[in-house]
Amino acid sequence: MVCRYEEDLKVMIEKVRKYTGSGNVADYIPALSKANPHDVAVAIFDGSDTCFSEGEYRKLFTLQSISKVLTLALALMDYGEEVVFNKVGMEPTGDPFNSIAKLESHIPSKPLNPMINAGALAVSSLIKGGTNEEKLARLLQFVRELSGNEKINFNKEVAKSEFETADLNRSLAYFMKQHHVLSGDVDELLDFYTKQCAIEVDCEDLAKIGYALAHHGEHPNDSYSIIPTEIARLVKTFMVTCGMYNASGEFAIRVGIPAKSGVSGGIVGAVPCGIGIGIYGPALDEKGNSVAGMKLLELLSTQYHLSIF
Repeated sequence: MVCRYEEDLKVMIEKVRKYTGSGNVADYIPALSKANPHDVAVAIFDGSDTCFSEGEYRKLFTLQSISKVLTLALALMDYGEEVVFNKVGMEPTGDPFNSIAKLESHIPSKPLNPMINAGALAVSSLIKGGTNEEKLARLLQFVRELSGNEKINFNKEVAKSEFETADLNRSLAYFMKQHHVLSGDVDELLDFYTKQCAIEVDCEDLAKIGYALAHHGEHPNDSYSIIPTEIARLVKTFMVTCGMYNASGEFAIRVGIPAKSGVSGGIVGAVPCGIGIGIYGPALDEKGNSVAGMKLLELLSTQYHLSIF
């Protein structure tokens, strides 16, 4: 299997690289516009000592919306299902990830799910800690433990860039505060949320995070639980139903594994009781997913029969 992964990944990377030209980097966050749109990378972790990696897999990128998976798990560990799902629903949405439409049309005005921006803001407001520094320190330690990488930190330039251009997210937060979904200072919440999104990883870190989720929340290198089994199950379910923005339905049909994307071009995949996958490709389609990354996951799913359906 070692040789099979290595040879297959080389071929797949070259097959999908041509699709990068049909996407665009997320230039609405100025710091993200610096990414090379032609980069494509993948890492697969199967529980062995090293990952099988190809492409520009050593490049660092920020988690962006992939962080929503991790804050959801942490909030559920902090407060339990009743409190968390009193603030955010469990239903997919056909709207863009940053849309306010469903907040206006649904009563009560709580976000439909934790994977859209409004839902992620509501979840992030629940993370325990007396200050944003304490909350971020807890989240960073959580990510470090899941990835097995103690060096992971957040990118200050990206966090600042996001905070300064977060008008739409501020609007979502103020709307939810008006309807008592949120309380407290909105800019303080945005400060934590943008730093959360700016946590920096590479493909191998992502693959190990995916592996931990795939294996009931266990540490990627040691046999102990980081996330309780039931919470890992809930998180993976949201990844299937809502993880790829408003392309989640088509993704479930074409690929069929729990996955979550971010507008930096990252995608984490978690094949239940199987491999963890980390992908990077900053050229995005119109829905905010990596163009080459989506093609690559489709090839991987077909080649290795990864679909859970």
